[in-house]
Amino acid sequence: MGMNKNTILGWATFIMICMGFLLIGLGVFKYREVSGWGFAAVGVGFLANAWVFNALKGRV
Repeated sequence: MGMNKNTILGWATFIMICMGFLLIGLGVFKYREVSGWGFAAVGVGFLANAWVFNALKGRV
């Protein structure tokens, strides 16, 4: 049984949520200088893209 489009979008959403939280965590806990703001901003961007992928499930 292969993966359909919705399954692939679901996995992509899950991976992007994990990466988003990981990057935000790096920005908050490891890099407390200016680079931490960049890590956190990119993490929020990953979460926004995951939200879009989740909204596309069932419509593509």
